[in-house]
Amino acid sequence: MLPEDYVTPSTVEEALATLASHRGRARIIAGGSDLILQLRRGERAVGCLVDISRIPGLDEIKLQDSHVVIGAMATHARIERSRLVRERAPALADACSRIGSPQIRNVGTLAGNVVNAQPAADGSIALLALDAEAEIANLTGRQWVPVSSLFVSPGVSRVDASAELVIAFRVRAQAPREASAFERLARRKALALPLINVAARVLLDADGSRIREARLAIGPVAPTPFRTRQAEDFLAGQPAERETIEEAAEMAIRECKPRSSLLRAGKEYRLELIRVLSRRALIRAIETARGDEHVQDR
Repeated sequence: MLPEDYVTPSTVEEALATLASHRGRARIIAGGSDLILQLRRGERAVGCLVDISRIPGLDEIKLQDSHVVIGAMATHARIERSRLVRERAPALADACSRIGSPQIRNVGTLAGNVVNAQPAADGSIALLALDAEAEIANLTGRQWVPVSSLFVSPGVSRVDASAELVIAFRVRAQAPREASAFERLARRKALALPLINVAARVLLDADGSRIREARLAIGPVAPTPFRTRQAEDFLAGQPAERETIEEAAEMAIRECKPRSSLLRAGKEYRLELIRVLSRRALIRAIETARGDEHVQDR
């Protein structure tokens, strides 16, 4: 059932006041690529939609204090095309380029991807690997919180879209000897959920021979977007060599808990995908950090 009221506030404060006045019966809408379908299927019921698309500045992508800052109304297509994101947070640009179809990417937003809280959400997986933070606004003020803290269970986020608003995301801009990569496999190239998706970020030492720091995020292998903490800890300080990557991929398999499903294939196949895609993402990130953007793992 579609809502009775549709409001288009011009400021964040006006949007929050509208939410408060409806006492839990209103909800933020950005692109609506997920929410409208949920309303039509009867999965959600709201009395008012608060459309934030006319609030100035929420679609900006900018470099601020050594961070790439992405406004909540920035669409997947805009993030994909952003030169700043492609150069300073490439895993996120790659992830946004793989979501849905051109029509969906033109209206869907990164904030919606996160608030929808699906364990395989491409944007969320990339943000996790990039140690992203989200700026959350409510009637008490604004604060930056880790994106990793926003996921509760499939489809359930800690962001209360009936009382709170995601303003922006920020990730630390990629430094020298640092790079990120995103890998994904689905039954077809568009309009398909991933069987497995992986995002990796690595920071190498000055001569590129050792890994100083690594992040590896994988979905859907748990109730929420998942980081392989044991594999990350193992990679820190290790030689940036294929043997190291192979061991990290094996550790990732042991940490992940994919299940067999008619939608996403058998467990054993998906475990093998974790190995292959983790290896590819790490190799691509390492080689890019060293300055070679054309090395691929086959």
